[in-house]
Amino acid sequence: MLPSRSAQNRVADSSDKLERQSNLFLLLYAAAWAGGVIAYVPFLTVLLPARVADIAGEAAVDWLALIAFVGAIAASLGNIGFGWLSDIARTRRSFVALGLLLSCLLLVFSGPVEQLSTLLIVIALWQLSLNMMLGPLGAWAGDCVPDNQKGQLGGLLSVAPAIGASVGMFVTFPGIAAGEARLWLVATIVVLFVLPILVVAKPGRFPRKMHSGAKDQLNNNIKRSISGAVPRMWFARLFIQIAEAALFAYVLLWFRSLSETVSDNYTATVLGFVLIAGIPLAMVAGRWTDKNDRPIAPLTAGAAVVVVGLMLMALADNLTLALFGYIAFGVAGTIFLSLHTAQTLRVLPRPETRGRDLGIFNLTNTVPSLIMPWLAMAIVPIFGFSALFMLLAVLAALAFLILVTMPRKFVA
Repeated sequence: MLPSRSAQNRVADSSDKLERQSNLFLLLYAAAWAGGVIAYVPFLTVLLPARVADIAGEAAVDWLALIAFVGAIAASLGNIGFGWLSDIARTRRSFVALGLLLSCLLLVFSGPVEQLSTLLIVIALWQLSLNMMLGPLGAWAGDCVPDNQKGQLGGLLSVAPAIGASVGMFVTFPGIAAGEARLWLVATIVVLFVLPILVVAKPGRFPRKMHSGAKDQLNNNIKRSISGAVPRMWFARLFIQIAEAALFAYVLLWFRSLSETVSDNYTATVLGFVLIAGIPLAMVAGRWTDKNDRPIAPLTAGAAVVVVGLMLMALADNLTLALFGYIAFGVAGTIFLSLHTAQTLRVLPRPETRGRDLGIFNLTNTVPSLIMPWLAMAIVPIFGFSALFMLLAVLAALAFLILVTMPRKFVA
């Protein structure tokens, strides 16, 4: 006599809870993810703007805007396309390796470029190659990390932004490197972080994570995901990312609007503190998620704190209150985005198209960079930063409502 469907499901659920990926792979993966962040944070925030300013002069702002726009489109297409190709080829490692090689070569090749039009082409190609690495790398975690370790993974991923910012400070520190040597230094550090997972990692294999089950169960999973968890998770991240993009670009100007004594170093210190403070909290929240099987609860709490932080920022009329609000916003946002990245992997409907689907989720990272400049230019000159923060608080509140009303069955 065959076991009942409910008995089969209980056996599968029990087996899922027993599956564990090695801590070594999780650490190597977190290092590789940090390497991906290192690949673009110092370059896009410091090295590229400085280079464009040198060769474009007064037109630097316009050229940076154009480069950001074209780069975001290339990144979006590359993440979806190469993620999808890695699905078809049924390999992630090869794409990550080739993307690592090409992105590092293009990074250092951008240094001697003197023509802005040529630089624009190089940056577009660099974004494509970078996402040849990042897209399949994101899907690799979905292939190899069970749901009962997604929280732990998200906590480890929270280290990446702080490392990326630290490397940016390191390579620009006086006496360390200058000019094109900084690009070579960044590329070398990226290789040191990413190469170990390509050479050393031998992750445990979980066949159920690589192939859909019976046809009727697959159809149920797709219907459930498309109608529920996937769009909810997508829009929740988009709304929080729009707020993150706004503050990333305008926090220095906002601080200076409250106090003229605010320096670049003061702002950098605050940003660094926010990134570092979020790491242990994200790790604790991730562990709690795994232990209690509550993947959405920390995301909901994080979105709520983001709302509070933005409201305080909108009401701030002095630097102290502004700082308190920004720290609450920044720490909660760091935790939200890190854990969201990991938990997204459990709601995607089809393992066979995981890379492509994560590429579509990646649009929540690139679309805000296309929206935010126009939104800020339309609001800040007329109504001030307070109005912008109020609008962002409304978007964050929508993210909170989306998550707090999500039925548990969508992520069970």
